[in-house]
Amino acid sequence: MPGSGKCLSRRRTGAAKEGNVKMEKYRVLYEDRELYVLWKASGTAVQSARASVPDIMSMLRNERLERGDRNPYLGLVNRLDQPVEGLFLVAKTEQAAADLSRQIRDHVHTEKWYEAAVCGKLPKKKGTLVDNLLKDGRTNSSRVVPAGTKGAKRCALAYEVLEEREDRSFLRIRLLTGRHHQIRVQLAHAGAPIAGDRKYGEAEPGCRQLCLCACELRFVHPKTKKKMDFRVEPTFFDAG
Repeated sequence: MPGSGKCLSRRRTGAAKEGNVKMEKYRVLYEDRELYVLWKASGTAVQSARASVPDIMSMLRNERLERGDRNPYLGLVNRLDQPVEGLFLVAKTEQAAADLSRQIRDHVHTEKWYEAAVCGKLPKKKGTLVDNLLKDGRTNSSRVVPAGTKGAKRCALAYEVLEEREDRSFLRIRLLTGRHHQIRVQLAHAGAPIAGDRKYGEAEPGCRQLCLCACELRFVHPKTKKKMDFRVEPTFFDAG
């Protein structure tokens, strides 16, 4: 696999300069009576089955308890894998959770966009990847399998190459389905694993994190019906 040992060195004009962003586990970007929009750092768990592992949902609940909320409702709408940084939604009422979950499930009003740095190049500058994924719960991994394989689910994503370097490509990705480790598995299967992906690619000594960010989230507010649009810059664009 081609690689320079560095995570990447691409700089984005107008990127937010947030010197302490890597020290934060999460940040609340928006909050009202119905929902939170949050950003999380790479390596931070949204939820964890182990009490010894701090996770954002527990931290949010503790924060609400400290505010005086005796039995706060928190409904996770869309989760992010622990190595992935970026945006996700948490509902504060059952009604908001049901509405937002329906939007995500049915792909109505919602768009989830990612940016990634990958090793190598894709055959086309713009395209759609369609595969069948089979999840293995024992190893917490997924793999591409032939159509018709028992238990496999169809998955699809659209991508556009933003920039190419000798050993890196920078992609903008829109999820068209939501499957386990979908982006990581599909890109690795296409010959362009995400930089820093130790599960589906190769470990690189100079790459400190998985170079995948859920950078943009669009949805309709469950109460006001207002179109909401949030965007963050990937922190890995300043790594190197």
